[in-house]
Order: sequence, then structure tokens, then C-alpha cells
Amino acid sequence: MIRARVARQASNLSRDLNKWLVTGVIMLGVIGSAQAVRAEGEDVIRSHGYSYFGNLDYPADFEHLGYVNPEAPKGGEISVAASGTFDSLNPYSRKGRSGALTTIQYDTLIQSTDDSVGQYYGLLAESLEYDAGRNWVIFNLRPEAQFWDGTQVTAEDVVYSHTLFVTQGLPSYAQAVSHMVTGAEAIDAQTVKFTFNPDVSRRSLIETVGNTPVFSKAWFEADESRRLDEPRLEIAVGSGPYILDSYDINRRIVYKRRDDYWAKDLPINKGRHNYDSIRLEYFADSTAAFQGFTAGEYTIRVESDPKQWATGYDFPKFNDGTVIREEIPNGSPPDPTGFVFNLGKPNLADKRVREALALAFNFEWTNESLLFGLNSPRSSFVQGTDLEAKDVPQGEELAFLKTLGDVVPDEFLNEPVRVSHTSGSSRLNDRRNLRQASKLLEEAGWVVADDGKLRNAAGEQLTVDMPYPNSLPASTATMIESYAQNLQALGIAARADKIDPAQYTLRSRERDYDMVYSTRYGAFLSTGGGLTQMYGSDEAEFSLFNPAGLASPLVDAILEASFEATNQEDTNAALMALDRALRHEFFIVPDGYVANYWVASYDIYERPKILPPFGFGYLDNWWINADKATKLKQEGAFR
Repeated sequence: MIRARVARQASNLSRDLNKWLVTGVIMLGVIGSAQAVRAEGEDVIRSHGYSYFGNLDYPADFEHLGYVNPEAPKGGEISVAASGTFDSLNPYSRKGRSGALTTIQYDTLIQSTDDSVGQYYGLLAESLEYDAGRNWVIFNLRPEAQFWDGTQVTAEDVVYSHTLFVTQGLPSYAQAVSHMVTGAEAIDAQTVKFTFNPDVSRRSLIETVGNTPVFSKAWFEADESRRLDEPRLEIAVGSGPYILDSYDINRRIVYKRRDDYWAKDLPINKGRHNYDSIRLEYFADSTAAFQGFTAGEYTIRVESDPKQWATGYDFPKFNDGTVIREEIPNGSPPDPTGFVFNLGKPNLADKRVREALALAFNFEWTNESLLFGLNSPRSSFVQGTDLEAKDVPQGEELAFLKTLGDVVPDEFLNEPVRVSHTSGSSRLNDRRNLRQASKLLEEAGWVVADDGKLRNAAGEQLTVDMPYPNSLPASTATMIESYAQNLQALGIAARADKIDPAQYTLRSRERDYDMVYSTRYGAFLSTGGGLTQMYGSDEAEFSLFNPAGLASPLVDAILEASFEATNQEDTNAALMALDRALRHEFFIVPDGYVANYWVASYDIYERPKILPPFGFGYLDNWWINADKATKLKQEGAFR
């Protein structure tokens, strides 16, 4: 995901920058030496990587990442399932549905790792320089960096790519970066400089521009019809480790590892990108996808359906050891999934209505009856971490909140943090909770009319439309349908509308729903620009990553203050307060979570002994045991 931070700036700066964006002017510095752009006497930091607090686990001369096998053999094919359909191979289009994994074809200036939070190391850039105040950053490109057409990756390509994302990218990203970046200059062929707005926080500036994918400027300029925001089946020239090999619309995509990948021997890439090819097989729904796995149409599966995990793995290939299963620890906090309220709907603006609707969701019954007791309840946006808010604010969190002034309501400081309600597991309808829900609805002006329907004073019926894609696992679909049944028991005109993925994508983009089961929101272990795309007010109307349309002055104030934290302790206090505030705003009914990855695979994969805490890397740093793969393929176990 490309992430950026929105911040306010003076109107004259915004006007000047908008003029620059509209005209598409790329500022090219005609300077003989990059040194000329560094002011005399500036405190300049030069490094092989970047983190906001300056901590980097890997030194400049590191040989490889700590969680890879640098001697991992190359070869073979990994095959995985994808759901639904695709009509584009452009991952950055505002329209259509793009094919899976299309982003692996594009390198960025810097890259994060799976064993740290907020640390980035050079990829296209061999080093970076920035002033102590982070008013600018210079990336020094590796001269050996090449696109797959053999042309060199230059600073002009970087600036051009940046401009494309600002002028043609997702609105939330474009608005964010247009506030952040006041200049993008190609100083010389291998040196690019970004200058930042002095009126915004220093958080997320360098990592945002550094994580922008880099395209070939020449490729885009060769045909004026080529745009970043339009769906297309033509691939923009990139410099990444894999390139599209073939595709069959709505059936299959194959990426081929580049033998001539310019960065294959860099320390950050040793032991990675081990498959000769990555094949994605498309299936219409989860049932077809599982059947495809048992038939050998693909060879590794990250299971998301508790019912399938509990009961589905009883087929000959599993019983004879051809297919194996394992649970792999997941060190990241679970994503805050659940039923998201569309806060733009007038009927849902009253928090009492949202609380009443939430009480109709019976997690305990759902977990026992549909999910085989495999899920755990969740209340927090950072569940199970040291950042999770508890009870009432105290200590450093309380001190932080008191610095925010009147935007923090008194009850927020004195009342325990919101936790998910509990229900009885013996039946879907928890009568106690439904009675409490009816009372809240009545207080909010919704009463049961003579026809048994819940209506307001104007006679309007309370409706809840919940669309969901038919590609969801069966247990998730049943959970949504069961929730709708409980809402109907309250007199609400609730409908769980099962639709095809393309239609669901369109309705999601247009926010054409009252509630939606969503995985869009993300947990957090650090602060930065991505949080404003999910939780900030400035992007609430159009951000795809904020399906509720949350716009909260309290959340905004906490985010703004978190960006200004000067040490990890203050950052943690702000993030704990953010968890508390997001729960206070109550825009999502949490479902449960699973602590581990559930992985099933044909017994052909091997992996490093040490797995990183924030990703298990099956697409990145695992590899194929060639002997096992040959044997099973000859036996007809998989295609």
C-alpha cells in the first residue's frame, strides 16, 4: 500500500503547488554537482537506511537479512489461489479490478524489513542524505539499477513517477503528498532531491517518497494514452525481480523471475525471490478455490476459513502426507476487521444506534457455531500488544491526553476504555442484548410500529444494507447472514446482499452501503502517514482505506500529536491514546481473530529456520525442494 500523511499548509503554498501539479512540471536542477543543493553548515545525516529515531538494526556492511537463507536454492514454481476476477494489470488504477501481485514488478528507493518496525534500507537508492530538520532528502541511486528493458533507472524516472502518483494516483495519496512535498528535483542522473513543506510534521516524509514505486518515464511518454489511473492489460516498464510472463483473464497470471534482475545480489535481496515463477490461479469463490487445492491446481494455501481448517482437511493427499498443515506464529497485532458502519448515513450518525446494532452481533455464538471456537474476541485496534489501552487512562497516556486540551471530553479521561460486549453462545439471539438494543434504539427515536417494523417519527423504517462479495469463505458469509437475522429480529430492514466481486468493488469505492464487513483498516505499531489515510478527517470522504468515513477531531488531534513525538515512549503513549479514541468513536463492530497463520501446502516447500515476527515470507524467502517437487509432480499430485 502506498501511504502518506495529510497535513494542513498555508493557502498560498497550496495554490502554488496545485499550479505545479496541474501543469505537470517536473523540476530538473541543472547543477553540475549534487553538493550544491546542500546548504553550507547544515547538519546532514548520511546513511544506508532510514528510521525516524535513527535506529537501524542492520549496519551499512550487512551481508543479508537475519531471517533468510542466503544459500537458498533458486528454481521451481510457487502456485497460489486468487479470488474473484480481474480486468486490469495496472495495480494503481482508480477503476476496475487489478490482477494480484502486480506490484512485485516495481522497485522502490528504500524497502522495509519483516523483522523491524519503521526501519528502511536502500534498494534503488544506495544511500540517502537529509538535514536534521528533515526539510529535504536526497537519494543517491545505484548506477547499476536498470529497468527490464535494459535502460538505466535515473533520477528523472523517480521524479516522473512521483508526479504520476500525485496527479493521477488515488485521491487520498495525491492529496496527502501534495501537502507534503514542495519540490522534486533530478539533480543529476543518479541524484534526486525531495523538499518538504515546513508547515507539516516531519513524520512519514522520507519513507513516503522513498516507498513510491519507480516507473520508466520513457515508457509512459512513448504513448500519451498511457495513464496511471486507467485500467490496462499492458504492463508499465519496471525494475523489480519479477515480470509478467502470461495471463488468461479471470483464470490465471504467471510472473517469471528475472535472471537479469539488477539487484539480485544486493544484501537486502540475498536469499529472497527464490522461485523461478509465481503462478496465481483464479477461482470464483472459496469453495472452488479449496477444491482446486485438493486437486493440485495450486500448491500452497493460507487458510482463512475456520470451518475449512477444522473439518476440510480430510482428503487422500492430506491423509497420506502429500499435503501438510502447520500453524505459524504471527507477531503482528490482528487487523481490526469487523462490521464497519458508514458514518455518512444519517441513520447511523447517532452512536446509540450504532451501539444497538452492535449488540445484535453475537460473537460467542458465531465462534462456537460457525468458527469451531478457533477465534478469539477482539476489542482493541492493537490487540495483545503493549499499546493496547486498558481501563482508564493513567501514567504517560494520561499525561499525553492532558496536553491536547478541550478536544478530549471529560468522560474520555474518566471512563474505562470501550470493550466488546459479550453474548451467550447457546443461541443466536441473545435476548438480554437485544432488549438493551431495543432500549437504545427507542432513546434514539426508533420505535416498533404497528407493522412490527422499527420506524422514526417521520414513519421511515430503519434499514441496514450489508453487501458482501461471493468470494468470501462460507463461514464468513454465514456470519454476515446470521448477523442480518438478528438485526431483523429488532425490527430493522436488514439485508445481507451477496454480489459478485466486481460489483462489490464498485459499491465499496462509492460507499454504497450502510454496513460492510471490512478488512481495510490496519493495526499499527508506529505512527505515520498511513494512519491518516485510515483514520484522518481530511481524507474521510474519499479514502478507500477508511470505509467508515471516520472524521473525528479527537482522533485528528491524537494523530497530529503523535507525529510530533520525539522519542519512543511518547510515541507509545500517543498510540495507546489512539487505540482508546478509535474504540471511543465506535465505527466498527469487531469480529474475532486468529493468532497464527494457518498454512497448508504440498510437501515441496522449505523455509529459513528463523522466521521474522512481522511476516512469514512464503512468497519471498521460502524455496522449493526440487527433489520432492519432481517426485510429486511425476506422481500427478499437482499440475
